[in-house]
Amino acid sequence: MKLVIVESPAKAKTIEKYLGPGHRVLASYGHVRDLPAKDGSVDPDDGFAMDWETYPDKAKQLKAIADEAKKADALVLATDPDREGEAISWHVQEVLRKKKLLPADTQRVTFNAITKSAVTEAMAHPRGLDEDLIDAYKARRALDYLVGFTLSPILWRKLPGAKSAGRVQSVALRLIVDREREIEAFRAQEYWQVAATFESDGTSFTARLVGLDGKKIERLTIGDAGSAEAAKKVVEEGRFTVGSVETKPLSKNPPPPFTTSTLQQEAARKLGFSASHTMRLAQSLYEDGLITYMRTDGVQMAGEAISAARRAVADRYDAGYLPDKPRHYSTKAKNAQEAHEAIRPTDFSKDLGGSGDHARLYSLIYNRALASQMASARLERTTVELTDGAGRATLRATGQVVLFPGFMALYDEGRDDSADEDGGRMPLLRSGDAPAKTAVEATQHFTQPPPRFSEASLVKRLEELGIGRPSTYASTLQTLKDREYVRVDKNRFIPEESGRLVTAFLERFFERYVSYDYTAELEEELDDVSGGRLDWQKLLEAFWRDFKPKAGEVMEQKPSDITAALDEFLSPWLFPDKGDGSDPRLCPLCGTGHLSLRGGKFGAFIACSNYPDCKYTRPFGQGGEGEAPAPAELGNGIELKTGRFGPYLERDGKRASIPKDVPQDGLTTELAEQLLALPRTIGDHPETGKPITASIGRYGPYLAHDGKYARLKSTAEVLETGMNAAVARLAEAASGAGRARGGAREPLATLGAHPASGVEVKVMDGRYGPYVTDGTTHATLPKSADPKAVTLDEAVALIDARAAKGPPAKKGKRKPAAAKKAPAKKAATKKAPAKKG
Repeated sequence: MKLVIVESPAKAKTIEKYLGPGHRVLASYGHVRDLPAKDGSVDPDDGFAMDWETYPDKAKQLKAIADEAKKADALVLATDPDREGEAISWHVQEVLRKKKLLPADTQRVTFNAITKSAVTEAMAHPRGLDEDLIDAYKARRALDYLVGFTLSPILWRKLPGAKSAGRVQSVALRLIVDREREIEAFRAQEYWQVAATFESDGTSFTARLVGLDGKKIERLTIGDAGSAEAAKKVVEEGRFTVGSVETKPLSKNPPPPFTTSTLQQEAARKLGFSASHTMRLAQSLYEDGLITYMRTDGVQMAGEAISAARRAVADRYDAGYLPDKPRHYSTKAKNAQEAHEAIRPTDFSKDLGGSGDHARLYSLIYNRALASQMASARLERTTVELTDGAGRATLRATGQVVLFPGFMALYDEGRDDSADEDGGRMPLLRSGDAPAKTAVEATQHFTQPPPRFSEASLVKRLEELGIGRPSTYASTLQTLKDREYVRVDKNRFIPEESGRLVTAFLERFFERYVSYDYTAELEEELDDVSGGRLDWQKLLEAFWRDFKPKAGEVMEQKPSDITAALDEFLSPWLFPDKGDGSDPRLCPLCGTGHLSLRGGKFGAFIACSNYPDCKYTRPFGQGGEGEAPAPAELGNGIELKTGRFGPYLERDGKRASIPKDVPQDGLTTELAEQLLALPRTIGDHPETGKPITASIGRYGPYLAHDGKYARLKSTAEVLETGMNAAVARLAEAASGAGRARGGAREPLATLGAHPASGVEVKVMDGRYGPYVTDGTTHATLPKSADPKAVTLDEAVALIDARAAKGPPAKKGKRKPAAAKKAPAKKAATKKAPAKKG
């Protein structure tokens, strides 16, 4: 009997069916061991020896594997065909070796698709474990551990409010922060464009002014309304004829099939999927045998797949859409490892149909792979120049016509950011023609700052720089969101103040380790380890030799010295030049103090040097222009103030924070009165006679009644919810997932929206321990998990796994108290313990 180990139960079931009798296929459920989150898990003084620890929630599965290994004649390690898959196989092998249960015949097989032919072919050609790939895994894991467990304690002690820093995450965060700095430093320039609309043979087209009085008109040439009006008048008065017509044929080739990175980018552009959601869907499609392995940076397809794709093109389109020869691609990505195929369907005759996320992603993969073997699109670009009789003005019109769509009939690649497009269809014009001028316009424009990164453009930039690996991008970006170093607004990354502060700290004190070039060089060295060209311990020795003393040097500095250095480093952003010669650090409240960066228990903030006489403060990063957040009078003695934690209201010593969903410019005296009066009593509950109140707490707006709570969605609901709605909300909460002994409780953490449903995912404290929920499905957290450190990705994985198993079996009803056996008299005479408060 052969024992075969794969990662997921879905794969195990399918592969056991393919292999038939004589095979037992079990899942490891991913990684079975990791470095424990404590000091000493990697020992640099002992050759970087690693102290691996089995995941507690994998003990049961490892026991099942061990029990089967006792009976097996051979062990086949068939985990995924990449570095992580190799590492999982190695961990399983090492666990069995320590238990002295490792079969003498141990093999490693890999397959790029879960189809019967791919699996049986792989089983016929086993190999040993790839030690170089395992060494690269160990080096990468040790690097991430050493950086995280060295930098994070420094951050906790020296940088108020900071959480932790990862090796690749910190560099990705720097990209986002650097782009924000570019945007803030950008100064818009005004420019004007003059264009005329013409008509010929019933077709309209637009031509822009490109020359005036012998001067070339470029984008910023016309910079004010007066110049624009003068140019417009010349065009209005001119009689234009066609001076030249230039027609150029164009050919556009199809893009290659997807890699991990391009799939994440295109799914973000076309489907609006996050990188993590895309990878979850792709994993499911792979395990269902529908696509090839989804973690790859290769762009080539296997010969039989190319043949199948060409047959599918021939069946679907006429002969003109099939090129004479198959297309072959090579990657341009830095440090690409092309050992695997591109992502493609396993069967080009299979179309999923449907409109769900799985079907939409499969369709994207299918169309891209099929288009890669289709004919090029043929286009024609026409450029027409028109001049006026006086020779003062020159206009230019461009148009692009698709003569033959080729692959574009099926697929056209998306773009991250808008770009100038060629004009539409042009009428047939010849030199000397005088099309009719129908309108002239002068339009004002302003230059635009560089766009913030989307998930697609950030993944593309990381790949271009050679930072990280495609398989890690989804978790890297999710970590930045989970740590609240960034937020996403309109699908664009915006750095939070905490993210800017961490980046500034790392740039100031660990500049080399967050530099783009150094991080890319480290990736190249890790690739050298994978290829057997570099010893993994030598890589770690070289890194640690420089990193350890640098970390020690920073750790010895006083927090006040760190804050002073950051104050200087961030000065241009925190205290920008006001342009009037005044000191941007001058305190706007007392007029004599000097503003500087300070650190407190709850994070960084700006304060006056005259403290405690002057109590001026403002949040870190807010009010950088130096304008005073002096108290603003709203009426009825209510003042609007700004403190360390943001804007708040105050009257007669009573304060109320201004909720995030209440804009300050819409704050009226009436609304301020209502906020200061919270909690609001809605009335007495019709059943209990006890009051129901509405208020805003640490976790947002809520209802309270007799020790029980119900969440509200907005400040407006706090102020407007009536008795009927309140009773209904409380009843829903009492019967819902959040109920525990004593009533519904506030969540331990709110992690963000579920990528598939959009419903908020929360960590709750239940009767039987902490669990995660999307409001419909509840999944218990492993005992080893810290409920406050759970990431959205981890929570979604638990919820999805629980949902896939179906609803839990109903337990039998508890016997009524009267049916219980009466206790012995001796026990009954014991003194009852005092009730705890």
